[in-house]
Amino acid sequence: MKNKLLFASIFALFIGQNAFAQETKAKEDFKPSRANQEGKEFPQVNSEGCVRAQISAPDANMVQLDIGGVKYNMVKDANGVWTGESKPQDVGFHYYQLNIDGASVPDPGSLYYYGASRWGSGIEVPSNDQDFFALKNVPHGNLRETFYYSKTSNSNRRVYIYTPPGYEKGNDQYPVLYLQHGMGENETGWGSQGFAALIMDNLIAEGKAVPFIIVMENSAVNFGGPRPPRPAAGERPAGAPGQVAPPAGGPEGAPRRGFGGPGGPGGFNMAGQFERILIDDLIPFVESNYRVIANQKNRAMAGLSMGGMQTRSIVIANPNLFSHVGMFSSGTFTPNEIQDIESFKKNVKLVFMSFGGKEGGAARIGDAAKEWEKVGIKGVSYVSPETAHEWHSWRRSLNEFAPLLFK
Repeated sequence: MKNKLLFASIFALFIGQNAFAQETKAKEDFKPSRANQEGKEFPQVNSEGCVRAQISAPDANMVQLDIGGVKYNMVKDANGVWTGESKPQDVGFHYYQLNIDGASVPDPGSLYYYGASRWGSGIEVPSNDQDFFALKNVPHGNLRETFYYSKTSNSNRRVYIYTPPGYEKGNDQYPVLYLQHGMGENETGWGSQGFAALIMDNLIAEGKAVPFIIVMENSAVNFGGPRPPRPAAGERPAGAPGQVAPPAGGPEGAPRRGFGGPGGPGGFNMAGQFERILIDDLIPFVESNYRVIANQKNRAMAGLSMGGMQTRSIVIANPNLFSHVGMFSSGTFTPNEIQDIESFKKNVKLVFMSFGGKEGGAARIGDAAKEWEKVGIKGVSYVSPETAHEWHSWRRSLNEFAPLLFK
């Protein structure tokens, strides 16, 4: 009897594993990812969006592919090479890693990207609309890595600056967009994962966007605590070219927005020290060293996720600084958060909000955009089809946002 029960259990386990294998068997049309290191065949992606990884680790006891918050067991062959694949992933860019006997390590086959607060692996699941960030035979701008000194942080800081095609050959002055990354990422994100320079090159070449400069800095600095003191109304903030600070204090009756805003629990300031770095150090550096049009009408700010929440917080506190505002996967922004809406709408021309279609906030931003239209400010909402909280949502958002700027 015991033998029969044991046999039945083993048979049921075999059937279950076999059914699982059949259910999850991936279509065999895998191709190397565009995010691979040169000459590397793995990782690969198939037409269903499944990711396949492979690594030689003959002495390992267990290897897993860790992507999208799920770990997938890999299988070792006779040569000690482990291979495994994931279930289908959303189109776009994904961070991932390998787990080898409990240690999480980058995949030596992929390029490395800064995300999840570390340098690690990334993979691109192809979409049918990659043309807008493709490398084409068009005039190209430059994505420059440079450094400047910040009095606020008492440190030299790295910044990436995109200058449009023809910048080096002429004397034209340009508007400027300050574009921020998300939590766990840094100033490399928009140029590397986001393809911001290629998106702009293509938009400019097609006549869809006016040329402008993009500034990308690391805004993950000293979060929390109350907002640093600002000058009283009518005084010029140190280093902010020609700007007049609004009256101190938050908007009367504005709803609390928690983690992302100036009215968060315990006075949490999402902008943190970056607000002062931006106003006192970064904007003056850019306007002293690059041919930008140094006025509020020709300054914009936008960001994804954390960067969008910081944008909202900084714009509310400094309404005379930027004329165009973009929030990608960063919640909603409505006129009732502004203390003096009549003054605000004289300065701010556009409020743009976006989400991936698979994100929870996508249903709310349309109504928020209509609220801006009602008070006389252009409100635009955009939902990225079939994407979640990841870089393809934000590439598409930049592609929609940029043509609206500085017109």
